[in-house]
Order: sequence, then C-alpha cells, then structure tokens
Amino acid sequence: MKYTQLGRTGLKVSRLVLGTMNFGPQTDEADSHAIMDAALDAGINFFDTANVYGWAENKGRTESIIGSWFAKGEGRRDKVVLATKVYGNMGADGEAWPNHDKLSAVNIRRAVDASLKRLGTDYIDVYQFHHIDRSTPFEEIWQAIDVLVQQGKVLYVGSSNFPGYKIAQANEIAARRGGTIGLVSEQCLYNLAERRAEMEVIPAAQDYGLGVIPWSPLHGGLLGGVLRKEVEGGRRASGRAADALADPSSRAQIQAYEDLLDKHGIEPGEAALAWLLTRPGVTGPIVGPRTAAQLVSALRAVDLELSEELLTSLDEIFPGPGPSPEAFAW
Repeated sequence: MKYTQLGRTGLKVSRLVLGTMNFGPQTDEADSHAIMDAALDAGINFFDTANVYGWAENKGRTESIIGSWFAKGEGRRDKVVLATKVYGNMGADGEAWPNHDKLSAVNIRRAVDASLKRLGTDYIDVYQFHHIDRSTPFEEIWQAIDVLVQQGKVLYVGSSNFPGYKIAQANEIAARRGGTIGLVSEQCLYNLAERRAEMEVIPAAQDYGLGVIPWSPLHGGLLGGVLRKEVEGGRRASGRAADALADPSSRAQIQAYEDLLDKHGIEPGEAALAWLLTRPGVTGPIVGPRTAAQLVSALRAVDLELSEELLTSLDEIFPGPGPSPEAFAW
C-alpha cells in the first residue's frame, strides 16, 4: 500500500479509503468484519463511515458493525484512521425532532457522543460535515468543534459535498477565529464520468490545503465494466449507472471506454481508480466493496501505472470541464 498526507496535516493515510456504506444493508456483520480485516492486512488504514449508514430504521448500524470489529482488539482501533459524518436525520421514521439533525452546536454535541458510543471508541480522527447547513453560521459550528477538539473527541474536521465557496467560507471564518483547525479534507463526487468538481471544488480544496476524497469513483458501477457484465449475464446496472445507460450517447461513451481498456488489457474498474490516483489534490478514492473479491480488485489499482497515451485517450472519451474560470466564463 502507498500512503500520503491528508491535505495539509501530518496525518498519513492510505491511497485507498475503505468505504463502509454497504456494511449492514448489503453485507452482514461477519463478512463486514472479514473485509475490514482484509483491508487492514493490505495496508488500508483510512476507514470512512457516517452516522446515517444502515439507513431507514437501521441508521447507525454501520457504525455499530465497525464498533464490534474494533472490540476484537489486536490493535484494530489504533491502526485505523477513522472518519465518520454528521448532518443527517437519525430518526428511524424519517421525522427529525427539532435540533436532531444538521450542524447546530446542540446536534453536533449529541451526534458525536452517539457515534462514539456505536463505534466503541473515545475519539474520531476525522469528523466530517455530511452536507452544508444553510441555517447554522460557521462561527457556531467551529465553536462546537473547538470544544470537541479540546475534549479529545475529535482530532480533525472535514467536509463532504461542499461547493468551493463554502470550503473557502468555512476556512476563512476558522482562520479569523484563531486556534481553529478548519477543514482538512473534502469528500466529493468525482470520477472519470463526473468531473464537475474540477471547476471549483478541487481548486478550492487545493488552495486551502484540503485532501480530496472522491466518493463513487466508479460512478455507481458505470465505470466498472457494466456493459461487459450485461453481456456475460452478471449484475445489471441500477441507479446512476442505469440512468446513464438509458441515454444512447452515454452508452456509446461507456462502450468506447470499455473497448479502450480491453485493448490495453486493463480492467475498467481498476483503471477508473488508478486514474483518480493521478489527479492533483486527490488523497484517495473511497472504495465500498460488498465482497472480499471486490476489495482485491480495488487494491490492484494502487500499483497500476496508466501510460500518457492511455490518459490522453481517457480525456478524449471523458473530457473534463477545463481550467476555472475559463471553463464557464469564456
């Protein structure tokens, strides 16, 4: 495994991030534990989760699965850089009692204690805001975080799904307050097929020293050899991938992508991950395996070298927006 610093911090994290969203809803506890063991054995030390994972009436289940894995001991907790998130409504019925969601100081305090209990730990390495809160000023948010840092419950803070201007606003207010660490990472939707983050989010992250952690690196399976799997009778596309394939031009684009990688003898999913690892500012993509076999495939991407010729061809199939502000101004 290869490692890098998380943004401007001294924290060393693996170039692949283990996403745990499937733990509980699609992968049972025993298999989830096996995947986490395999990830740790392979050198992945950065695990990502969220308080709402488990979904619906099972919100919090994923954190609990991670907590029961930590409880097995043998240095598991000490070896892991643990990231979780706050924002979502934790009510099982979908109704939030006032102040039981978003980023008010009272909800942050309540949510972090609940996450710590489920995770079976006394601190969170990277506590992430899962979404912007338009109703709560950053002065209040940072005051709440400062208390958690002083208590030792949180070490670093990151954002998720933030636009570029909110990254700037959050860190400028942190700087004015003094003594507040500010955001050190941004978790955003970013992959070959979805490159809008290059316009403002990634430039803002780079300017403010945030590590970029792409989620959905295979764009819901679209970049994982989906057309080949259709032919072979494998798992059919759903969600974002199915929507894209319903459009003839998008389907032709994915066919060209798979044909190109077949020509080079490279698995599509591994190429998509390897491409992200070449992108400026990217710490590491989140991989969310449902099975141990999917984890093995993702691990191969770390050592996969993409030639300049192949990178150019990928840009031709999936052109990015170009530099900002020229991409939208001229």
